[in-house]
Amino acid sequence: MNAFDFAAPTSVEDAVKLLDGQNTAALAGGTDLLGRIKDQVTSPQRVVYLKDIKASSGISGDAGSGLTIGAGTLLAAIVEHKAIREAYPALWQSTTEVGTPQIRNMATLGGNLLQRPRCWYFRAGNGLLAMKDGKSLVRGGDNRYHAIFMTDGDALYVNPSSLAVPLIALGATATIKGPKGERTVPVEDLYQVPRTDKDSELSVASGELLTKVMIPPARGKNASYEVRQKQAHDWPFVLASVNLTMDGDKVSASRIVIYGVAPVPWRSNAAEKSITGKPVTMETAAVAGEDATEGAMPLSMNAYKVSLTKTAVKRALLAAVGNRYWEV
Repeated sequence: MNAFDFAAPTSVEDAVKLLDGQNTAALAGGTDLLGRIKDQVTSPQRVVYLKDIKASSGISGDAGSGLTIGAGTLLAAIVEHKAIREAYPALWQSTTEVGTPQIRNMATLGGNLLQRPRCWYFRAGNGLLAMKDGKSLVRGGDNRYHAIFMTDGDALYVNPSSLAVPLIALGATATIKGPKGERTVPVEDLYQVPRTDKDSELSVASGELLTKVMIPPARGKNASYEVRQKQAHDWPFVLASVNLTMDGDKVSASRIVIYGVAPVPWRSNAAEKSITGKPVTMETAAVAGEDATEGAMPLSMNAYKVSLTKTAVKRALLAAVGNRYWEV
């Protein structure tokens, strides 16, 4: 581990000033950053500790008016929040499945949203696009856990945030504060596809700090379903979150977002179109799951994710209307 300066501001304003540099890093729970520093994937000259900024944590509001969750809020606090469990089960379910209780008592919402890709080529120091001598290490190597959408480009990692997916489905927005002031963007706009290894996969610039996430009032039905290799401390292969606006027993509008399949959280327009105007049944959910794989271009070792995507979308839709047949 290389030496670095350490700062512990107590206000968002001071944190923004300290982060305004070319080689700084924000430290909250540290469940991702510290590992990258030890492996020298990230070598900041200054680390800015955020846990002393009380204004950046906590949950306010309710399901009727919408919720505001500070970026520094522990995942354990989200799991324990009654309104989130009852009105926003898509977010609650995804949060309960992050890591272990120990990790959820350290990890923060902002840290989960802004963590770096877990692609092993990137973590081994080969850059975000993992190119060597003009060729992709991912495309020609072990790509079991990589993207199946947008694979015609060089960014083949998958977005690592499992909480971005339900938040995007719920229509959440994120507030970012920087030297030029404050801006609010849809959560999906936190992410971008880099063209070179010098680009970032995050739209949060140097000197900017994610301060909070706002979730609109709860309407309709929402749920998440994930597929993982084992029921233990592990990351999901694929996770689907859905948010349905209902007109009687039929879906009048929907948002269906998928994790683990693209370098950004993947919103499936095809699945949304498929389920709109129909009741959610075993048959219509299965068709939407099939349609969710429209345009998939698996790599040499990850075609299994196509089947998992179908299942995750189907079961997330059914879970949203209370049909959890796989638990019977």
